[in-house]
Formats: sequence, structure tokens, C-alpha cells
Amino acid sequence: MTKLEQLQAAGDAEKAIEMAAYHKGKREYLGISNPQIDIFVKEWRGAMDVAERVALASELWQSDIFEARVAAAKLLIQARIKPDDQPAWDLIKSWVPEFDAWAIADHAASAGSRRLVADSSRLDDVEIWAKSDHMWSRRAALVMTLPWAKLNYLSEKQSLERERILGWAVTYVEDKEWFIQKAISWWIRDLSKHDPSRAREFLANHGDSMKPFAAKIAGKYLS
Repeated sequence: MTKLEQLQAAGDAEKAIEMAAYHKGKREYLGISNPQIDIFVKEWRGAMDVAERVALASELWQSDIFEARVAAAKLLIQARIKPDDQPAWDLIKSWVPEFDAWAIADHAASAGSRRLVADSSRLDDVEIWAKSDHMWSRRAALVMTLPWAKLNYLSEKQSLERERILGWAVTYVEDKEWFIQKAISWWIRDLSKHDPSRAREFLANHGDSMKPFAAKIAGKYLS
């Protein structure tokens, strides 16, 4: 039985209908919960080297089945991937233009953020997404870089990287797409827990250009 067949065998047709109605994506749903997917992924990862995991993630993603794409992303969620994590990053990059819904995009972003932390020169790739006409790519540029919002003690290099990302966020504030506004609000909200003065500065300069709901979320932890 292939890994995809294992997922399919664990499906629940009734739950699949509920999930399809909730996520509204035009793809197949199997009706498998996240904890169930985690069990499969843990077993697969333990028996595979990096190259095999990347190959399986690619295969599962190509199926375009919701749970298979989630499993593909989970296979690559790891802080350190050795001997070489570039193939993992290259695969995640190839997924970004196909993002079309928040759940799969967020699982892939969890994997992608770890690869960015491992090698921040990859922010050059992310900057291309920040200028994309594809809304989900633009959103990914902020969601994948959330680790930079959560740093307490920044090196000079990290400080420059944070400002670079905030520069992307500035270009987003006039974009009234809900998912873009929510991504900005998440970034500034998380930043406010670690650098409240910088978060206040961002909102003072750009908060009025954001949707009111997004500005409210961004300033949630600021007194």
C-alpha cells in the first residue's frame, strides 16, 4: 500500500463532506483529522532519509488531495534538515504559486519558515512573492517570516532583515484583501510582544491605512 493509499484507507466519507463545505476548496477531501495525519507523518519520517521525505512530499502534494497536501507540508516541518535542506526549500517554493486556501498554505508556511530561519539568504526568494500579483504568494511572504517578529535579541543582521520584512508589510497596507490585512495584523501583533515600540511606530505611520479590524488585532497587546 502506498502512503497515499494509507491516507485514503483512513478516510471518513461523512467527515469529508463536512470538511469540503468548511474549507470550500475545489479538491478532494478524505475526512482525516490533523492528529491522524500527524500519526502517519511521524511513522513515515522515522523510516525515511531526507531525500525520500522530499520525494514523498512532492508526490503527496501533486495528488491535490487536501489531507495529502497537509501531510506533504508536515513531512518538511523540521528545524534542522541534514545533510542538505536546499531540496526541501526548493520544493516548498514550488508550492507557493499553487496556494489557493488558508489551511494548506499555513501548513506549508510552517515548513517554509523553518527553512528561512535555517538560511535567511532565502529572503531574496520571498521578496519576489511580496511583489507578486498572486494574493496567496504575497500573504506567504508575511506568514513565513513570522519568526522575525518574535525575536527578542536581534543581531544587526536580524534587525536589518526585520526591517526588510516590515518594508514589505508597508506596501500591503493599502491592499484591502481580507487575508492580506489579516497577515499584516498577525505580524504586527506578534511584533508587539517583543518590540512594542516598533509595533507602535508601524501603527502610528500606517494603521490608518489598514482595515479597522486589522489595526485592532495588530494593536491588541499595546496599551
